[in-house]
Amino acid sequence: MTLTIDRRSLLVGAATAFGLGTLGLGRAAAATSMRFLWWGSKERSDRTLKAIKAYSDKHSDVTIAGESFGWDNYWTRLATQTAGGNAPDLIQMDYRYIFEYARRGTLLDLSPYMGKALTIDDFGAANIDSGKVDGKLYGVNLGVNSSIVIINKDAWAETGVAPLTDDMTWEQYGEACAKVTAARKRRAFYGSVDGSGVEPALECWLRQRGKALYNNDGNIGFTAKDIGDWFAYWADLRKEKACVPADIQALDQLTIETGMVSLGKAATSFAHSNQFIGYQAINKDKLTITSYPIKGSDGQPGQYLKPSMLISISANSANKDAAVDFANFLVEDPDGAKALGAERGVPASEKIRSVLKPDLDANSKEIFDYIERLTPKVGKLPPPPPNGAGENSFLLKKVAEEVAFARSSPEEGGAKFAEQAASNLKRG
Repeated sequence: MTLTIDRRSLLVGAATAFGLGTLGLGRAAAATSMRFLWWGSKERSDRTLKAIKAYSDKHSDVTIAGESFGWDNYWTRLATQTAGGNAPDLIQMDYRYIFEYARRGTLLDLSPYMGKALTIDDFGAANIDSGKVDGKLYGVNLGVNSSIVIINKDAWAETGVAPLTDDMTWEQYGEACAKVTAARKRRAFYGSVDGSGVEPALECWLRQRGKALYNNDGNIGFTAKDIGDWFAYWADLRKEKACVPADIQALDQLTIETGMVSLGKAATSFAHSNQFIGYQAINKDKLTITSYPIKGSDGQPGQYLKPSMLISISANSANKDAAVDFANFLVEDPDGAKALGAERGVPASEKIRSVLKPDLDANSKEIFDYIERLTPKVGKLPPPPPNGAGENSFLLKKVAEEVAFARSSPEEGGAKFAEQAASNLKRG
C-alpha cells in the first residue's frame, strides 16, 4: 500500500498516527495515482487521511495524494490549478461554487455512474439533487448540515445567564449576550461574535423577512435598507458590548481556529453544524449548539438544510472510474463513513446513518440530534448562488468591518454592499 500526502507540515503528524510511516515517499508509484484537494481543520484532515488509508487497504494499487488548505486559500488554489490544467482528480466542492465550475465544463458529469459505481439512491431526491446543475449530477453530498450558533457551554454557565434556546429571537439573543459580557467572569470576554460579516447569518435574517440573498433570476434578493438594518442590529450590539469590538473581530479569518469561541474572545460564534466537531477538538471547554435566532413566532423560517460540502471529480481526470469509486466509498461504504464520521455533516445515506448511530461519540450525537430537531422547522433550499456570488461573501466581511470601525454608517454600508454585490453578479 502506497500513500503520498502533500503539505507535510499539516499532515505528516496525522499520517504517522494512522501508521502510515513515511507515507511511502520514494517507493514505486502505484498503478493508479490520484490527487484529492479539500479545505478544513486538522480534525478534517486527520479523518480524511484515515478514510484514504481505509480505501488503500482495500485497493493497494491506488495512490491518493492529499492536499488541504483553509477556506480562503482553498478557492484560490483550486482556481489556479484548474486554470492551469492541473486540477486534482477529487475536489471537495461547495454548493456555492459547484454551479460555476460545472458550467465551465471543469467537473465530470456523474449521471452515467448512478446505480452502477455510484450507489447513492438511498440519499433521497433532495440530497441527490443538491449536487445537480442543469439536471446533471456534478457532486456527491458528503453530509447534510445547517447553520448553528456554537456556544462555550462552560463559559456561559459561569455567568448564571439562562441558556440560549432554539426559539430565542434576535432581540433576546442580543440581550442574553450583553448579560454574559456584563458578568465579567473572564477577561476581555464578550457574549457574542460580531456576526455582521457572516454571510449565512445575514441570509437567515433576510429569509426570515421574506427576502433572499439571491433570487431565481440570479439577481440580489435584498435592498440597501435590508443590509443597513442588518448592520444597525450589530452596531447596537457593539454599543451595548454584547459582541466583540471591531479590532477583536478582525482577527477572525473565517476558520475554526480563528473563530471568536476558539480564540477565547466570545461565548458564541456562528458556524455550520458539521464544524462542531472541529471546534470541540481544539477547545478545552465544553461546547454546545443551538439554532440561529428567529424573527418572531409568526416569522418565516430562515434556516435550511444543505450539503455541508460535496465531492466532485475533475472532467480532465485520467482516473475517472477510480475517482468515482473512491467518492462512493466515502458515502456508502461503512469503513469510509466511519472514518469521516459526522465531521463533514450528517450522512445523507439512511443506511450509513443507521450504521453510525450506535457508535456515535457525544459530539457527533449532538450534531445528529440538532439536525433531527431542526428538520421540521426549516425552509426550502435557496436557489444556487449565481456566478460572481463567491466574491460577495468576502465583500460582506470587508464592508462589515468598515461599519464596525466606524468608517461607514450602517446605512452607508448597506448601500455600498448592495451596489457592489449587484455589480459582482453582472460581471459574473
